[in-house]
Amino acid sequence: MKVLTISEMISLGKSPEIIFWVGCAGSFDERAKKITKAFVEILNKAQVSFAVLGNEEGCSGDPAKRAGNEFLFQMQAMTNIQVLNGYNIKKIVTSCPHCFNTLKNEYPDLGGNYDVIHHTQFINYLIKENKITIVGGSFKGKKITFHDPCYLGRANNIFEAPRELIKKLDAELVEMKSCKEKAMCCGAGGAQMFKESEPGNIDVNLERTSQAIETSAGIVASGCPFCNIMLNDGIKHYESENEIKIMDLAELVNQASKI
Repeated sequence: MKVLTISEMISLGKSPEIIFWVGCAGSFDERAKKITKAFVEILNKAQVSFAVLGNEEGCSGDPAKRAGNEFLFQMQAMTNIQVLNGYNIKKIVTSCPHCFNTLKNEYPDLGGNYDVIHHTQFINYLIKENKITIVGGSFKGKKITFHDPCYLGRANNIFEAPRELIKKLDAELVEMKSCKEKAMCCGAGGAQMFKESEPGNIDVNLERTSQAIETSAGIVASGCPFCNIMLNDGIKHYESENEIKIMDLAELVNQASKI
């Protein structure tokens, strides 16, 4: 699966419609790489002209900022902005809500102004424009619950695009008791992903996973690689790997789609 970098595309005399911002998780985490590949396959099916930054893409700076290191965040952000502006990038699609929120809401203050779109929004757009078609039957009759990533839902009010995708899969959408505006964090946000849990009655990801299990859904869908990791850990803790799968919406749509 060949994916062109922006520099390679420009050398061919072409310019991409969008830049796919892969993110650190989507680039290096083995589980998240599968999400990246699924989204790339969707883009290819829809014949979207896209490129990645490749080695020129740095961390968005989200973990540094949430951990309180504003200096490091601004260093990382300014480096990325210099690259993006150098290529005159206008539209960015990313599968990571942390990158999405940072690029969309925090880069403008530093001179980085882009049209930033989450991949669930973009996939929904591709379906509505008949660029890809959902094949009926793949998930028909299955119960799917959706976990709202914090930086997609409560931080940016994107609740419906992911749920529209689930309904288009011809599956039954079942909500957790804490959802949409009142959804629970998976436990990874605020740079908590990279530190040990603090003392308490129950880890956040285990509490959230128990809510997912209560729905009796066979699939927990999400739109964030960090949420995917945390919920997978929760499912393993409850020894429910055979009954419940944690999947990104890009993976679900890719399985059920054709050109």
